[in-house]
Amino acid sequence: MKHPHEHSKHQSPHAEASKSDKTDDHSHSAHKNHAGHDKHAGHSVEMFRDKFWLTLVLAVPTLIWSEELQRWLSYTAPAFPGSSYISAVFGTLVYFYGGWVFLQGGWRELQSRLPGMMTLISLAISVAFLYSLAVTFGFKGHALWWELASLVAIMLLGHWIEMRSIFQAQGALKELAKLLPDTALRLVDEDKTEEVTVDRLQDGDLLLIRPGAAVPADGIVKRGKSSVNEALITGESKPVPKGEGDEVIAGTVNGEGSLRIEVTGTGDKTALAGIMRLVDQAQTSRSRAQALADRAAFYLTLVAIVSGALTFIAWSLAGATMDFTVTRVVTVLVIACPHALGLAVPLVIAISTTLGARGGLLVRDRRGLEEARNLDIVVFDKTGTLTLGEHRVVETMTAEGVESNEALRLAAAVERDSEHPIARALLKSAEEVEIEWPSAQDFQAIPGRGVAAVVEGRKLQVGGPALLNTFDSEIPQALADAADRFGESGRAAIYLAEDDRVLAVFAIADAIRPVSGEAVRLLHDAGIEVAMLTGDSQAVARAVAKELNIDTVFAQVLPEDKVKRIEELQAQGKRVAMVGDGVNDAPALLTADVGIAIGAGTDVAVEAGDVVLVRSDPRDVSRIVNLSKATYRKMVQNLWWAAGYNIVAIPLAAGVLAWAGILLAPAVGAVLMSASTVIVGLNAQLLRRVEL
Repeated sequence: MKHPHEHSKHQSPHAEASKSDKTDDHSHSAHKNHAGHDKHAGHSVEMFRDKFWLTLVLAVPTLIWSEELQRWLSYTAPAFPGSSYISAVFGTLVYFYGGWVFLQGGWRELQSRLPGMMTLISLAISVAFLYSLAVTFGFKGHALWWELASLVAIMLLGHWIEMRSIFQAQGALKELAKLLPDTALRLVDEDKTEEVTVDRLQDGDLLLIRPGAAVPADGIVKRGKSSVNEALITGESKPVPKGEGDEVIAGTVNGEGSLRIEVTGTGDKTALAGIMRLVDQAQTSRSRAQALADRAAFYLTLVAIVSGALTFIAWSLAGATMDFTVTRVVTVLVIACPHALGLAVPLVIAISTTLGARGGLLVRDRRGLEEARNLDIVVFDKTGTLTLGEHRVVETMTAEGVESNEALRLAAAVERDSEHPIARALLKSAEEVEIEWPSAQDFQAIPGRGVAAVVEGRKLQVGGPALLNTFDSEIPQALADAADRFGESGRAAIYLAEDDRVLAVFAIADAIRPVSGEAVRLLHDAGIEVAMLTGDSQAVARAVAKELNIDTVFAQVLPEDKVKRIEELQAQGKRVAMVGDGVNDAPALLTADVGIAIGAGTDVAVEAGDVVLVRSDPRDVSRIVNLSKATYRKMVQNLWWAAGYNIVAIPLAAGVLAWAGILLAPAVGAVLMSASTVIVGLNAQLLRRVEL
């Protein structure tokens, strides 16, 4: 029997080593960079929350006994021996308790020679504290205890809001872990089960999954039929039918049927755990926008310090009082704090990563996602990406009076007992269109020609062109022409015959995914070219490209030559994305500007690509582009707002409009700075509304 050509993809040891090296280097540098720009390393949402509320309580006496507030609000605080020192005592407590986290952060930044928002905050509250302390002990001036207390409280509130926003964005996906049940029903024998905790499960255990129950571990269905809701894992909205031999994922929810599954992965080995690892890696990976934000925050810190120094010099030369001058300096340092700038990019990263993961797009490297918005061409590896990677009947031509489904039914019956790839193609094709085939008798293999069997009393044969050599009669012209056409397009022509009469000819080939045409169209609509790489013949490649309307075809490409094709496109000035198997196409994925690995359904441990498609759906490539554009748009908006408002805010804080009676108190500056942080946070949250 003639075999259809199957392209086997291989990966060189060198490529595997390169991939491993890059992964290790990337993981190390990502961790190091993340630690470098994470101002809240070791902090928690609860810590900032608790510090804020206690600091607020400590700040109240400071405000009540403030002489300035008493004068402004026309009230008199209770007087008793030592009451004049209440503001100083509680202000000092606020400085050391509430402000300690900022002092520690500022010290760490100075040690690493990367002054940023913690440096500015600690500098502002330290200047206010030391000056107020000096005034309390006799230096002529106006103490800033109430300004210091309110400033620290507002800064703690701002950081609490920031951390809660980021942790909520990151935690949204981690809620998936709660989908795992605490216990599982393990089969002791055919009918008896025992309830065990999930941590006691081992590979090879047989579990009973009842209707409506969550799947406790990754596994393979051994018996039963049902449909499983995988929406929260793969992004697939429709329940996925499951039967014998199909894989199920931990955390998914069983439908109406019961399943018996064999455990293949528990704990850290599950697909869900793999998703979590990739999400964590993506949220700590370094993006160009984050690097830009960090540089901007660094320079803004320097601008703030210089502006503060100039403010001090200018007002001193103008003859202003020391307390007025110090107040202006503190306000400048506070209002220029790059707090919103520090939140602008990380929050967008957290939200976009989670948004992608919940839609079946796992981002491993932020830079890859960032680059996707600029793509000029997407190169697909054909086998397993645009096609199923499995042979099917892709076209049927029948003799007069024979129905296509009837021909497929009879051919499947003949091939039922065969293990040949052609037999599997016929059986799978019949199964997919829900054709039930009868049993066959007297099955026998015909060496070099095919197989034969008796089906419903009819002597039938299935085989390649060599089968026809034994026939006395001529094959109908329509069937002969169809067979020639199949051969010219690189597809195998398989015949169904009864005695010496040919009933049908089937075209067997690697079947194109039903959604591949739409995937190509979506990319064309976005103005992106589409190319295809394959090791198959020119005829096969041309047939697939014509059907899918692909722009460029690279056929008969050896695995080691795929990198050259990517580099050729890059040499033309094009930004290239490569879509392929994360293992077999690793060198090309690493070479492309954006590497997109097909996750093969539940295999999320793909290490080569920048992005992993959990659903193995080529349409998701266009969704990556949409996510990239939306993410970049939000980052730019946030960066402009976070840095741009300082153009107006810093001069105002320095007192350039003092002649008009417009002066900002340090606490007002803190409110404005916190407001800018809230605006940046709200704008980032709008990313959730983006339709991918």
